[in-house]
Amino acid sequence: MDFHRPFCGNQRSVANASAAAVLMLLSLAGIPARAEPAAAAPAVTAAVSSPRPVSVGADAKAGQPAAPVSQSSPSPDGLNSKSLTEKAVEKVKQVAKSAGDILSRVPCLPPKDGARSMGSLPHVAGKLAAGQPVVIIAFGSSSTVGVGTTAPEFTYPNRLAARLQRQYPGADITVVNRGRNGEDAPEMLKRLQSAVLDLHPDLVIWQVGTNAVLRKLDPDETGHLVDEGVAQIQAAGADLVLVDPQYSPRVTERVDDANKMVKLLGKIAQIRHVSFFPRFSVMRDWHEKQALPMDTFVVADGLHMNDWGYACFAQLLGDDIIKSVGQIKLGVNVPSRVEFYLPM
Repeated sequence: MDFHRPFCGNQRSVANASAAAVLMLLSLAGIPARAEPAAAAPAVTAAVSSPRPVSVGADAKAGQPAAPVSQSSPSPDGLNSKSLTEKAVEKVKQVAKSAGDILSRVPCLPPKDGARSMGSLPHVAGKLAAGQPVVIIAFGSSSTVGVGTTAPEFTYPNRLAARLQRQYPGADITVVNRGRNGEDAPEMLKRLQSAVLDLHPDLVIWQVGTNAVLRKLDPDETGHLVDEGVAQIQAAGADLVLVDPQYSPRVTERVDDANKMVKLLGKIAQIRHVSFFPRFSVMRDWHEKQALPMDTFVVADGLHMNDWGYACFAQLLGDDIIKSVGQIKLGVNVPSRVEFYLPM
């Protein structure tokens, strides 16, 4: 996982300037603003000046502490608060425009067959419907970290945070990135308690299985570990969405193993009655049915998604969460189900 690096005088990175601008504008506007980096959420929360933070997810690099984003330090060039505010507003506009441009150039459409239905998320949806604070944990490997993006704001957890905040502008929504490069079920299960459950999440989005395919891990053992992790998350009272491998050249080189993993995760979701986002099927639909070239959504390494891919994934995932909130408000609770693959 990658953390935002600390500000360093006049050599700030564009990504950090964008994140600081977003947090500053939210604070000045009176909207809750809490950044939650992966390994040191309390330090960052304390550094933000707003008393009621809204979360924008953050990434973390394995084994490294978070760098707090402080808004209270004096400006190195002596600018007054008005000029800082103007700069913050301008930076937010630039970030919003660049984010919007990605999906305006190539629209993000749901699968053409219309079969994707993730089921309801009663816990997180009920809290959002009631206006209560919500904590969402993005748990996974490099595609949760956001490898392939051009800036931290384009990772899927950050995109999801922005999508939900636009829909619920007054809500206190925290999205925490707990991705770590190269991991799969064996490593993830070892840190499940400390990285996820200790934060008492309302929703866990668990992306798993890609590295198991690439590393040729025993699918039965992977299934056993994932099932154990699902049981622990359910016992903690959180909603859960399982996310299967990405459809990309490096994964489809092992298409038989990839299909087994997809079916395995779908079967676990079905048996455990948890939600399932069929990323493999959705991305295949982009390529085969929507006729998008592979480089529209996958970077040159042939494995990771690019800015557009993460943005569309986050939008579709956010749409499912928003739909579940609407169902709760109408008194409808749609059971989680898997409609995409036949049972194993």
